[in-house]
Amino acid sequence: MAAPQDVHVRICNQEIVKFDLEVKALIQDIRDCSGPLSALTELNTKVKEKFQQLRHRIQELEQSAKEQDKESEKQVLLQEVENHKKQMLSNQTSWRKANLTCKIAIDNLEKAQLLQGGDLFRQRKTTKESLAQTSSAITESLMGISRMMSQQVQQSEEAMQTLANSSRTILDANEEFKSMSGTIQLGRKLITKYNRRELTDKLLIFLALALFLATVLYIVKKRLFPFL
Repeated sequence: MAAPQDVHVRICNQEIVKFDLEVKALIQDIRDCSGPLSALTELNTKVKEKFQQLRHRIQELEQSAKEQDKESEKQVLLQEVENHKKQMLSNQTSWRKANLTCKIAIDNLEKAQLLQGGDLFRQRKTTKESLAQTSSAITESLMGISRMMSQQVQQSEEAMQTLANSSRTILDANEEFKSMSGTIQLGRKLITKYNRRELTDKLLIFLALALFLATVLYIVKKRLFPFL
């Protein structure tokens, strides 16, 4: 089981790392801040609070290092304390640079706003001219769209007329096809009837021929073989 002192040292290190990251994040927010000054002041207040918490935890870790029984462990912790102090000093330097950068940016923004205020009349005039040009361009665009829609309507009417003509042509062709179908069916019936009649004629001819042959054979038989 870990000693209470070791647990305290681990907790101190974890919180030092956490506060260090939070300080870095706030410093980045200060770099990105574009004003107003009240926002910058609020961020600086938060950074001060985090530095106080960070400094307090480093002091606790340093006290724990001094209370170590083994000299080797004591030196290791004191070296960690020294590293944390150096990192805190580096963060403080970055903090001051970020504040300077932010204040310069805010000053430049205020100057630009003042210059823009002096050019307000010219901007309004330019804006009116731009609006007039935009309105004219929109009017021309609408007129062009109207002409294009009129052409589309005319083309649609022509297409509808073409479809109507095509429909009438198809209907006429359909009527012709129906008439041709009736004629074809009548022809088919006639051909069928003709085929049947042809078959009947062939059968009658065959029967007549058979009867003729039978008659001939009978006569020949009587002449040549009267005793039969």
